Formats: sequence, structure tokens, C-alpha cells
Amino acid sequence: MKLSTEQRLARLLAMIPWIVAHDGPSVEDVCSRFELTPADLASDIGLLYLCGLHPYTPDLLIEAEVRDARVWVSYADYFSRPLRLTPVEGLGLLTAAQTLLAVPGTDPSGPLARGLAKLAASLGADDAVKVDLGAAPESILSAVRAAAENQTQIEIDYLSFSRNERTSRIIEPDHVFVAQGQWYVSGWCHAAGAQRTFRIDRVADVRPNGLPRTTAASLRPPQLFTEVPAGGEAVISLAAADHWVVELYPILHSRVTTDGTTEVRLAVSDNAWLDRLALRLSLDSSVVSGPEGWTGTGHAANALLQRYLANSDEDLLE
Repeated sequence: MKLSTEQRLARLLAMIPWIVAHDGPSVEDVCSRFELTPADLASDIGLLYLCGLHPYTPDLLIEAEVRDARVWVSYADYFSRPLRLTPVEGLGLLTAAQTLLAVPGTDPSGPLARGLAKLAASLGADDAVKVDLGAAPESILSAVRAAAENQTQIEIDYLSFSRNERTSRIIEPDHVFVAQGQWYVSGWCHAAGAQRTFRIDRVADVRPNGLPRTTAASLRPPQLFTEVPAGGEAVISLAAADHWVVELYPILHSRVTTDGTTEVRLAVSDNAWLDRLALRLSLDSSVVSGPEGWTGTGHAANALLQRYLANSDEDLLE
């Protein structure tokens, strides 16, 4: 399976501290732990020769080699210097680096984890920063990754959050990756007859059928969002308190209006998705327009109220 540049970089960043901590582990151990071939390992190690600081003298370059069936990595001298970060920079580094702990093969108690713990302690954020990388069961994640690696088909039971329905479908996985704190699998879907991306924590069951894939694996890096929305577009007027929408979702266009609010245009997968987003907004924000067939948040809010009242009545009867 061909990894995207982002996936390959994440694997390399997780692999380096483990190799250094084990002082020349065998090629076999490294390949087994990080699920790659000797050729892939040699290619990744070759990239490290290019990592360093200007003017790229020996003391500013990382040294790496494969010798006598063992892998050696030595940090450049500048790694021993104290790292000076502002609190904002430190928090950003902490949050981003914690996602590497989800890369297969990373030691949860190894040098990377210990370094992050020290950084969190120095920031006073021991318990304040949590990066949730999805609740995908290990058995399901392993089965999906095995199908992608072996280029075989699997049948999955999948819960579509937008349509609130559970379907069974056969897929041919291409890429398994982490994005925005969740595990995803992209590949050819027989039911849709096209490439699709699925959140692994919404896969209820995986059943390998033993059949080889029937389509060529996609070499393009998977994307969660496209410029052409499947359900249409919406225009939303956002107050300052709801600027998280800009940071969380792909915005097609935005502008600041004369009254100081931010008006954004974004892709909408379906009307139910827009309903849920609209109900999360503060009273100072509003949906200016939605896709065809969208009737506003009134019916969604009323349905939510009726469900709440029904549950309250049931609680009173118990």
C-alpha cells in the first residue's frame, strides 16, 4: 500500500525515537513493529540524511544507516540544546505530537511519550490537553489495515451518521489514516460504485470475504472534503463566539460584514448535517441560506424538543 507523504512523515517521526531508544535494533524488529518492508525502511532512513539545519555541517545533520542488519540513528548536536518555546508554541507542539502516539508501532511508554509528558508538565497541562484519536476498536482497525495491505475485499456494517442508518457494504481499502482526531479508511465501495471514505469508529463489524480487490488501488492521498459538495452549499452568519466553525470545517469562501460578523459559505453533505450544525450555534449566529430542500432549523429544534419531552415523560413514569 502506497502511503501519502503525510502518512509517511508521521510514521518516520514515530519511528525515529524508538530506534534511538533501542540503540541499533534489528531491521526485522523495526519492520515488524512499524509494519513496513525492508525496502520501505531503507527509503525512509535515506530521507534522514537530508534533515538538518543550515549550513548543513556534520554537527547539524542527523546520522542514520543500516549496517549488519541493524538500524542506527544518531541525533544532530542541536538536539541537545534546550528548546525555547512560548506557551502557545509549546501547546501547539504538544497537541500535534500526541497524534503520533496513535501511529502503529509507537511505544506508549517510550521516549516520545515521556518527552510529551515532560512538555505537558512544564506547561502545566498534565490533565488539560487530551487528544482523542477515535474510539475505533483494535480488532476492527487491524482487520481494515490488513485488507488494505493485502489488497483484499472486506464487508463492513457501517452506521451513516448523516442518514442515521446502518448498511452492509463491500469495500476495497486503499488507505487507513488519522485525520482530525479520527481513524478513517478510504477505498472503492461496491455499493456506491466509487471511491468513498469511512470513519472506522462507525464500523460495527468487519468480515473478510477472502476475495482479491477488483479495482486498482488509488494512489491519490485520501481527502475528507472536496470542493464539490454532495448535498449543496450553505451560507452562515457567524458571531465571534462561533468562529470555531471556520477552524473545524472547510470553508469555500468567507467575508467580514459591516456589522462585524463573519459570513461563510461551506459545503453541506445533507440537510440533517446542516440541522445539527445550526443547533450548535449561539443565538447571535444564523443560517442565511441552505441547500435545496432545507426548511430551516425550526423543524429540527421542534423534533429535538419533542424527543426530550417524550424521554422526560418516560422518566416520570418510572
